[in-house]
Amino acid sequence: MFVDGCFWHGCPEHATWPKKNAEFWRDKILTNRERDDDTNARLRAEGWEVIRVWSHEDAVDAADRVEALVRARQSNQESW
Repeated sequence: MFVDGCFWHGCPEHATWPKKNAEFWRDKILTNRERDDDTNARLRAEGWEVIRVWSHEDAVDAADRVEALVRARQSNQESW
């Protein structure tokens, strides 16, 4: 599980684009997003499930998502 900061990873709900050094920050945030996508793809290719949580999300909701995934994977293994 990754917890991504709304500013640093360009949250669709809360991202802001600074006016000072705008080009630098735009490139930085877009590069972070590209790296996140690459990391997700690499982990999934190795059989991992990736959960990304925005820093503004409720921690209990995020934990519930993780628990649901773990339980689903456990159920799938038991049915083999």
